[in-house]
Amino acid sequence: MTFSGKTAVISGAASGMGLLCAQCYAAQGGNVVMADINLDVLKERAEEINRKGKGKAIAAECDVRNYEQVTAVCNAAIENFGSIDLLVNMAGGAETRMRGVAAGAEFPDIPIEVYDWGIDVNLKGQFYFAHVALKQMREQKSGVIINLGSITGEEGCASNVAYSTSKSAAMNGLTKSLAKYGSQYGIRCCCVSPGPVLTRPGMASMKTALGRAADPQEIVDMILYLASDKGSFITGINILIDGGRNIL
Repeated sequence: MTFSGKTAVISGAASGMGLLCAQCYAAQGGNVVMADINLDVLKERAEEINRKGKGKAIAAECDVRNYEQVTAVCNAAIENFGSIDLLVNMAGGAETRMRGVAAGAEFPDIPIEVYDWGIDVNLKGQFYFAHVALKQMREQKSGVIINLGSITGEEGCASNVAYSTSKSAAMNGLTKSLAKYGSQYGIRCCCVSPGPVLTRPGMASMKTALGRAADPQEIVDMILYLASDKGSFITGINILIDGGRNIL
């Protein structure tokens, strides 16, 4: 796989799988526009990529809940590199963990503002980025959008209800709709739904049929395969990469 001369916009790129995706894309010669709310860390990570002298990286501060900031990120990709060939909607998170809700709190007792945050980040953020990036992809008549789902969308969750809602029917519907719309312009859209991934210690204890959690590289490899010419006949689907958790 090579991405020489191509440009990816990646949200949530300051850390975790978003950062790894940016690093791997640049290592294959691609340019990356790294979007994240944590600008200081983001700048450091972009500089690390640039020092390696392969693909180029720029840092773009972005709260994915803000449509104007999302627009600015996509504009930066066009102004600096001339295209948006790949959009990876990586930013997201389980709302009760991200918003510091006490363990054991029940759904009706958790403030609705926590769930507003979860829907805005996990669904509207991906929706916003697709809405903006597709303008450029339509013009160039090419592009790939990768949405991030989760095994939690298949299982449901009694507390992180916004996360599981966003990552299930909502994300599948968004992915299929974008794939249908984009096909007339040579644009593909897929969803990748990981199971437990070793991005934090708690993931190691989640059960899978294979008896382990995924290495982050395994998820990123799937994303890059779908983004490459090798995946050029794949669109409109949700790929569970969960070590068989869904069949347990």
